[in-house]
Formats: sequence, structure tokens, C-alpha cells
Amino acid sequence: MEGQRVLVTGGGGFVGSNLANRLARANDVIAVDDRSLGTPENLTDRVEFVEANVLDPDLPADVDVCFHLAALSSYAMHEAEPARGARVNVEGFVNTVEQVRENGCETVVYASTSSIYGSRTEPSSESLPVEARTGYEASKLARERYGEYFANRYGMNVAGMRLFSVYQGYGGAERHKGQYANVVAQFADDVAHGRSPVIYGDGTQTRDFTHVSDVVRGLERAADAELTGVYNLGTGESYDFNTVVDLLNEELDRSVEPEYVENPIPATVYVHDTLADSSRFAAETDWEPKIRFEEGIERVCAPYLAA
Repeated sequence: MEGQRVLVTGGGGFVGSNLANRLARANDVIAVDDRSLGTPENLTDRVEFVEANVLDPDLPADVDVCFHLAALSSYAMHEAEPARGARVNVEGFVNTVEQVRENGCETVVYASTSSIYGSRTEPSSESLPVEARTGYEASKLARERYGEYFANRYGMNVAGMRLFSVYQGYGGAERHKGQYANVVAQFADDVAHGRSPVIYGDGTQTRDFTHVSDVVRGLERAADAELTGVYNLGTGESYDFNTVVDLLNEELDRSVEPEYVENPIPATVYVHDTLADSSRFAAETDWEPKIRFEEGIERVCAPYLAA
């Protein structure tokens, strides 16, 4: 993508800032964030930062492409404030897309979630049935339906990306997320400082951990290809939490044992396993993940080893 005027909502956040910084090398990028889950400190000087909320009536909407990543992005956030979660994740999406549409934008790429597949150890394809077991999942499914509406009603290119466990580490843009950061980042910080990572249950739960650099390349590819519909974005490989701790110990030359606690999230809603089938997206864009998990662990740990 080159020479475009681009809006990234949630642009001060983890994924949003990585995307905005990448695109700003060759585009005019505006990052909108209300600072609740993001910070302009994650952004380079090439990115224009606008402090605003996606519910605002006057967003900087005169753009060619919109990446909508702003959201209350966890189960816990929605449990604490379900009405706010619905407003930000659903109404905020509709408000943003409507404003950019009225200004002539025809391409929107937005973040959905892989958790709507539930727990699966086999690869999840987009053709599988999905279900809302949490407020967070309900809001993302609503977002997908509104994306479908904008595509059908106005002929827009609207692509929803079902992201699988995106990580980077506290040496990147995840530090500000704290307790909401990916477990790789949290566990790495614990092991590096001699603290026991806290694992829910027995540590056999698995995730398709996808490095943020692969994710932002995928988001850009979706816009370039002017895709419409929903697509998975993951590696097709999964690792259990016990293995994550082992790999971190090995890379950091530590021998920290995890602490196992009872899972506070009800079993009826907890996603125990995820695994992506991203073949549809790969076929339509030639995207493939470049960062294998072992290399991702090295990247996460590098700042601690250099300190």
C-alpha cells in the first residue's frame, strides 16, 4: 500500500500502533485513539495522532482506507461493563464506517476474533458455525454482520479478520496493556524477573500464537486485495501454555516454575484451544506467516537478554 490516506482506529494500541507505524512509511496515516487502551508513545513521528473516541461524531474520516481496530478487547472488560462494550465495539464500528463511507472511503478492514469458534484442536475454517458465549464475542459477531450490511448495501470492500492470539512482548507495544496483554508477553516478563507465571488450570490449553508483524502484513494485504467477507489470520500451529513457559525458560536461561490456579472463567465460556485454518486468506492474498513461534519467543526475550 502506497500513497494512500489511511485511518487506523485504536491506533495507539498494540496491533493498531504496529500497523500505523508500518503503513506510515509510504502513506499518510492518522491514528485515532482515546488513550483508554493505547498510547501515542507507541507511534513514530510519521503518524498523525488524534485523541478521539470512535463514538465521536467528527472523526478524521476523509480517508482512502480505514482499519478499524478500536475495541474493548477482552472477556473481562465486557463482563465489567457490558453496555459500554456493546457501544464501543458495535456502535463505534458503525459510527466509524458510516463516517468514512460518507467521505468516499470504499475499503474497510476490521478486527474480529477467533474465539467465536469456541475450543477446537483441529484447524478452524471460516465455514464452521460460530457462536457468542461472551459479550466480547457477541460484539465481534455483531461487527461482522454490520460489515456484511455495509458491503451489501453500499458495495464497499469490508473485510473482517478473525485474529488468533496476537503477541509481541513488552519490548514492543504490549507493555501498556498490562494484565490484558497476551500470555506470551506476561509469562516472559514473569520468567525474566524470576516470578512464577500464573496459569489457569493445568497448562494444557493451546493457542495459535501469531506474531504481530505477521498480523499487520495480513491486514495490509486484505486492504490491498480489496477483500470482502471474513477471514482467519493465524499460523496453523498451536502450543500449550506449559510449552510456552518451557521455551521462555530455555531462551532466558531460567528455571522458573509456573503457579497453577483454578480457572476463574466459567468452563462454559473459556476457550481452551485455538488453531487457525488461514488457507482461504492465503489463497486470495498470497499471505503466509513468516515468524515461527520459536523465533517469536527469541524476539520477545531479546530485550531482557540485552538489558
